[in-house]
Amino acid sequence: MAEKKKTLVTVSQWEVFKNRRRILQNPLPFHKENFEKHGDTFLVNIGMGGKVVFTRDAETIKYILQQNHKNYYKSSLQTKDLAKYIGHGILTANGDFWRVHRRMVQPAFHKKKLEGLLQIMYKGIEGELQRIEAGRTFDVFPLMGDLAFQVVARSLFSADDIRDRMRRLQHITGTNQEMLIKEMRQPFKKWWFYLSGQVGRHLGLAKEAREILNAIIQERVDSGDDKDDLLDMLLKARYENGGAMSRKQLIDEVLILFTAGHETTANALSFTLFLLAGHKAVQERLYEEVGKIDFNGDMMAFLNGLRYTRQCVEEAMRLYPPVYVIDRVALETDTVAGHGYKKGTVWLMSIYELHRHKGFWKNPGEFVPERFDATNKKDCSNYYYPFGAGPRMCVGNNFAMYEMLMVVALVVRRYRLATPLENIELNPLISLKPVQVPIKFEPR
Repeated sequence: MAEKKKTLVTVSQWEVFKNRRRILQNPLPFHKENFEKHGDTFLVNIGMGGKVVFTRDAETIKYILQQNHKNYYKSSLQTKDLAKYIGHGILTANGDFWRVHRRMVQPAFHKKKLEGLLQIMYKGIEGELQRIEAGRTFDVFPLMGDLAFQVVARSLFSADDIRDRMRRLQHITGTNQEMLIKEMRQPFKKWWFYLSGQVGRHLGLAKEAREILNAIIQERVDSGDDKDDLLDMLLKARYENGGAMSRKQLIDEVLILFTAGHETTANALSFTLFLLAGHKAVQERLYEEVGKIDFNGDMMAFLNGLRYTRQCVEEAMRLYPPVYVIDRVALETDTVAGHGYKKGTVWLMSIYELHRHKGFWKNPGEFVPERFDATNKKDCSNYYYPFGAGPRMCVGNNFAMYEMLMVVALVVRRYRLATPLENIELNPLISLKPVQVPIKFEPR
């Protein structure tokens, strides 16, 4: 890679400490200030001997995620800290363990397999959208969270009688995420989180979540039913030696699919509806595309035909990428963008900042779906990563996109959207969440 800078600026431990409260609440402004001050790559001293390299440099991110991905593993933030709450599966594993289980899970999300899930997805979405109260302004974020969670639940389990258990599971995953964020953003208090019993209480919740899933899986096994849903596909998945996943591993993979599968989609949908509500002309153009769609026909063909709808979703994920940062750790010493980095260097790649980089996007803060039409889209592949990149790109990206297209199409063909907000407050946790998304739905 071409040389760019001879030295990197280091943000001191004192700077981190004195900004600790605002970093805990929302680290994105702190990130932006330092990128604007120090350039596209800089070091942060986080204390206790730890340093993290922050970057929004497109070439560096592509190099780490794609060109030399074998030298970069997920850091202990995911493989240990996150894994203790949601298990050891394709989201939190590295190396051969990850490759084996990725191969086992991936066929469940092949486009041909997804065709069979579209009707299940549609019924789940329709059921949740019935809760919209037309004519009233309300926060749409909880609705999108429930919707996305129920879509994953139905697609995994094909069951209508597990709503209460799913609500409990949803509560546990959200509560544990908040605890994990406290641990990650306040490493100097890690001893206190353990000593005070907070970590222990949340590990107890994680155990309860696993027991909920184990009971549902056992009910399926005992029934002998063949539902052709995601759970069936995982139960039938085999290692090269012909063996099936252990129950523990199956629960890990299912819990990860729930956590990663519903949350990022709920966030992206909420941001998309907010942006549409604030852009009437875009909303009306989108209505022209979706107004006459019949979901009783070939659903896959209809969804693939929603070109402008997809542009709107893609532009929303540019402005508000659910996976707003990606971490990696170097397995061996490497030279990146003209700098030498030691084995063990921890990288934090800001997808949020890359997606708003003035060097790549004209008027980067504006909502312009046309950026992603067929002519323009090919130009942004090296600096647009809403689902990650390389071998570890999100396994459920097609599932998520079809779900989002379906929701946006159904909502906009029935309602005109409006919002009293000009700007939306962000809540960056494991994924990028909005604080509130007040929207008014007026019937068309």
